[in-house]
Amino acid sequence: MLRIHFTGKDLGGVRMAAGPDPLWETILSFHRIRDRRGPLAYGEWRRETRTRLNGETSLLSALVPQRGYFPDFLTPAQGRLGFDAGLEEGFEALRATPRERIRAELALLAVGDRRGGDLGGRLASLADGGPGCLGRLVEALRAYHRAAVEPYWPHIRARAEADRALRGRALLDGGADELLSTLPPMLRWRSPVLEADYPVDRELRLDGRGLLLQPSFFCRSTPVVHRDPTLPPVLVYPVTHSDAPAVTERGGPTLGRLVGHTRSAVLRAIEHGSTTSELARRTGVSLASASQHACVLREAGLVVTLRHGNAVLHTLTPLGAALLRGGGPSAGLYARNGPVTS
Repeated sequence: MLRIHFTGKDLGGVRMAAGPDPLWETILSFHRIRDRRGPLAYGEWRRETRTRLNGETSLLSALVPQRGYFPDFLTPAQGRLGFDAGLEEGFEALRATPRERIRAELALLAVGDRRGGDLGGRLASLADGGPGCLGRLVEALRAYHRAAVEPYWPHIRARAEADRALRGRALLDGGADELLSTLPPMLRWRSPVLEADYPVDRELRLDGRGLLLQPSFFCRSTPVVHRDPTLPPVLVYPVTHSDAPAVTERGGPTLGRLVGHTRSAVLRAIEHGSTTSELARRTGVSLASASQHACVLREAGLVVTLRHGNAVLHTLTPLGAALLRGGGPSAGLYARNGPVTS
């Protein structure tokens, strides 16, 4: 059981991550690639990703066991860069990890390793600060990310941003208390403690530092926190899965169905999140018509739909936002507020 203890100041410091974190998604996807759970959400992704892997996993396998602890330095808080920084900023933060911290966290990894308490050759070299070791680790992470995460980033980002919109509505409706009450069912808010199913007993006291809520596509069943309680508090939790990730391709035949003033108005009405009832009211169409338009937009990959209490909440995907704003592909894969390239 994980218990996160809040003070009144911590409730005021609860915040949502600006988007998915590339390094958290990379590390957690490495858990998913090695198990068979969640076949509907991850089965096709596993099959596709494994065909693109070319030995990138050997060093990562030593650092990231299939279950249990993995070093906190693999998912840096990125300090002044903020949690919404991109992949390269995360790699720079990883390269800057103090040698003493690397040694301490690798020692914890060795203690929990069922194969024994000694670090293997590559990890021993990493712990000793051998020349180029962190650089080789970054390159292994970059190669794995390119094969396993990058092709699916628009889908991953769309799911995280849909979750962010859902939690944001809860925050506006009832404050932090309401937000914490709407988290996935493995998390239970019993003020002033947030409880979670967890493989070990942990007590995390926020002590006025607040908490960053980080939705994750590749987190499954159990939320994740850093082991080191002195690090900036972050709670990584799973998004709701309604479909499997797919490599994003532009200009499919479904986009041709978007022609027409009504559907353009519907897309614009969804820009900041909208329930079906709100969508009908904003565009002056019937409830059934609003639902049908949202369905077409969802099939085109422009909208994500999540349940919000007794209603559903529609939000734009990055592709939908790019189409609405007339953007092109130049902003890059990790652009937060602009178009996304595949």
